[in-house]
Amino acid sequence: MTKEIIENDPYKSAGVDIDAGNELVDLIKADVSSTLNDKVLGNIGGFAGMFELGSEFNDPVLVACTDGVGTKVSLAQEYGELDGIGQDLVAMCVNDLVVCGAKPLFFLDYYAASKLNVSEAAKVIKSIAGACLDSGCALLGGETAEMPGHYVGDNFDLAGFSVGCVEKKRILSKENVSSGNVLIGIESSGPHSNGFSLIRKIISESKKSIEERKLIALEALKPTILYPKLIASITQNYKVNSISHITGGGLTENLPRSIPDSLSIEIDKTSWEMPSLFNWLQSEGDISTDNMYRIFNCGIGMVLIVDVEDEEVIRNEISEMDFKCYKIGKVKERSNDKEIIFS
Repeated sequence: MTKEIIENDPYKSAGVDIDAGNELVDLIKADVSSTLNDKVLGNIGGFAGMFELGSEFNDPVLVACTDGVGTKVSLAQEYGELDGIGQDLVAMCVNDLVVCGAKPLFFLDYYAASKLNVSEAAKVIKSIAGACLDSGCALLGGETAEMPGHYVGDNFDLAGFSVGCVEKKRILSKENVSSGNVLIGIESSGPHSNGFSLIRKIISESKKSIEERKLIALEALKPTILYPKLIASITQNYKVNSISHITGGGLTENLPRSIPDSLSIEIDKTSWEMPSLFNWLQSEGDISTDNMYRIFNCGIGMVLIVDVEDEEVIRNEISEMDFKCYKIGKVKERSNDKEIIFS
């Protein structure tokens, strides 16, 4: 590119820096390449990513999902804690895939900002690549968009898209659930990526010192747990009837999605100890217990619904993989209009 073109770049004068985008690609190339496997066809920089399904599956069903991290990204920017936000993005997608019994295959990201901060974006995408590696999926592609006038100040937003695959006969369905099944709750690392508009409000209005508020924010910003390897190990070795990923809507809204309409769930609130962060949010924000279970995961990030005779051996396996888990409830015949009861 000639010096004259660079100095008279009309697109840059409008707020879009093509050179900054190219610099970002150079910075992230090694991280992205580290996630690629022998099923990925082509190299970084093509118009589209290609993935060969191969012969691993006999009767394959593709499973796709998309998600974001909401306003957690705003809190992360405010406190300069961006190292885990990419993992949050990947986790919100791949954790949904495994609910169906699917193996994550590949992931794509979308990063949009008013003005591209190259070092900030590289940090986020490095986190995305690391989470893809941990989840066993390829970072197949992505899009970085500078949108001056649409986004405000230094704000940026993220979205992710993931595709997985499952053998048709091994799809996990709520129709597999029956009365008498038990619920195994697996720990979360914190709020994961849900409820952050409320969390930010509570922190900003708190009378605590600046340093105390920062410590609370950093606790809330702990990256979302990646469950794919754990869930794959459990579903390959044991019978699991259904799974629920506890995201927006908390336990109250998500658990009923994993059982037939004819059944209900009874949760024993004393079966696990709610982490201190959630207790502080409830007290500081004057939130009712019912709303806590409807907004936050309250310390439970994933729930397996299993036959009662399999509960102990599955819990032991989860514990051996260094995850805390609890028997948190049971499935019952539905006798009224309540899908879920907390006792």
